[in-house]
Amino acid sequence: MKLNGKVAVVTGGGTGLGRATCLALAREGAAVVVNYSRSQAEAEAVAEAIRLEGGQSEAVRADVSVDEGARALVSAAVERFGRLDILVNNAGYTRQVPHHDLDSLTEEVLDRTLAVNVKGPIYCMRAAIPEMQKNGGGAIINVTSTAGITGAGSSVIYGGSKAALTTITKSLARAFAPEVRVNTVAPGWVDTGFGGWPPGTAETVRQKSHIGRVVEPEDVAAMILFLVTDGDALTGQEIVVDGGTASLGPRG
Repeated sequence: MKLNGKVAVVTGGGTGLGRATCLALAREGAAVVVNYSRSQAEAEAVAEAIRLEGGQSEAVRADVSVDEGARALVSAAVERFGRLDILVNNAGYTRQVPHHDLDSLTEEVLDRTLAVNVKGPIYCMRAAIPEMQKNGGGAIINVTSTAGITGAGSSVIYGGSKAALTTITKSLARAFAPEVRVNTVAPGWVDTGFGGWPPGTAETVRQKSHIGRVVEPEDVAAMILFLVTDGDALTGQEIVVDGGTASLGPRG
C-alpha cells in the first residue's frame, strides 16, 4: 500500500466527500484522523469502519474555523500517530441564497461562509505545514468547487470563498515548494446533501453531464488519493471533477 506509515487529517471527514476520502486514504495504508465539528456519530462510524478493515483511525472534534481549533486538531493527530503527512481541507459551509438577492447575504451568512471555507483551511495549513516539514514534506489538498470557477452555485459568497481558496492554494504551493505540495480538487455537484439542493437536482445534473452520470463522492476521493500518492509532479493545480460541464458547458 502506498501510504503505509503516513498520517492524514481530513476535515469534515464524517460525511459525504470527507467520508469517502477518509476510507480511500486508509485503504492505502494511512492512519486517518477523521475531523468533525457536529457530526460526531458519523465521524466515529467512519473511524470504526477503518479500524474494522485493519487500519488506524481516530475521530477528533475541532472547529477548524477558529485558529485554536485547527491547532488542536493538528496537535491531536501528531500526539496520537506521531507525525503528519497529509492534510485534506474538506470542511465546508454554505446556505442557499439566490444570486440576485444580495440583501439576504446577511453578516451571519458572509462571516460563517468565509470562516469555514477560507479561514479554516488557512488555519489548518498554518498548523500542519511545520509538522510536515519535520518529516521532509507532505501533501495538502484543498477541496474547492466549480462554483469558484463558473460563478454559479448555492450563493455568491460560496463561489467567492472557493475562488479565494484556489488562489491561496497557488500562493502556498509556491511558498512551500518543494517540500509541501498544495493542490485543489474542485468537484461539481455531488449528491451528498450538502448545499440544500431541491429534489430532482441529480437528474438535471446527469442530463447535462458529459459522462452521463452524476459524480459520486468516491470519484472525488479517487482524485484526492491520486494527488497524494502519484501526483508528485503536481502542485499549485486545480483539478476539476464534474463530468466535464465546467470546461465544456452542459451536454446537449
